[in-house]
Amino acid sequence: MKVTFLASESLGTRSMSTMVKAGRVTIIIDPGVALAPMRYGLPPHPIELERLGEHWNRIKYAAASADVLVVTHYHYDHHNPQEPEVYRGKTVLVKHPTSKINASQKRRAAFFLAQIRPVAGSLEYSDGKEFSLDDVAIRFSHPVFHGTSEKLGYVTEVSVSYGDSTLVFTSDVEGPSIEDQVAFVLEENPDIVICDGPVTYMLGYRYAYESFERSIAYVSRIFRETNVKEFIFEHHLLRDLDWKEKLKPLFLEAEECGVKVETAAEFMGLENEFLEANRKRLWKGSETS
Repeated sequence: MKVTFLASESLGTRSMSTMVKAGRVTIIIDPGVALAPMRYGLPPHPIELERLGEHWNRIKYAAASADVLVVTHYHYDHHNPQEPEVYRGKTVLVKHPTSKINASQKRRAAFFLAQIRPVAGSLEYSDGKEFSLDDVAIRFSHPVFHGTSEKLGYVTEVSVSYGDSTLVFTSDVEGPSIEDQVAFVLEENPDIVICDGPVTYMLGYRYAYESFERSIAYVSRIFRETNVKEFIFEHHLLRDLDWKEKLKPLFLEAEECGVKVETAAEFMGLENEFLEANRKRLWKGSETS
């Protein structure tokens, strides 16, 4: 199984877009990318805008040769309703558009599916289901909270199994800090986990300390109770420049358990580029140049 990150926070944009090649099957999970419209009271820097275009082109190029496209929920950093041609002829597995969904995502889902239905090869609702292609199994959790409550809606977690290898993609669990979010990971017993980490850059106001403590405990369980060897932290967590310091206990435990914790960029042998988290510095550099 080969994993390639097409776009992510550590590569400079808001995304978890991931390509998985398993045998003869190529899967892209969440082919979308976006930027924070405002951060520190500042709009995206031109470098971020350039990176956004690069990442979307990378996603489109990869999707052209993919067999399966997965959409775990209907936020714009995980799907793009404006370019339905990306889905032409593909097997498309999407979160259910009317069940376990909030009002905002329900509206977005209706618009998105109206765009892609005429071009998709096949379209299936994925919630809680399993799909098989050749020797590859793609399993989905039942919908779990996007974060710690239903306010932001629900997402599906994804498992891809091929041969002796299993990968789990958590989607936007923001932790995980809820029991049913971590339960799917434990059940799948993966050797690779791609995890949306805790929202530490909002710790104490939008993200509770209790949720953060639970997420530390749950990730620790994943280290101890599964076969995981590579654990990739991404997305919400990496909007905090101090994320490694805040997760220091987890890094120590990972070392004891023989788990390699890294970002998507590090996984691919690249330097981290936390452009959003460094937006102040980017704009300050523009002012002095």
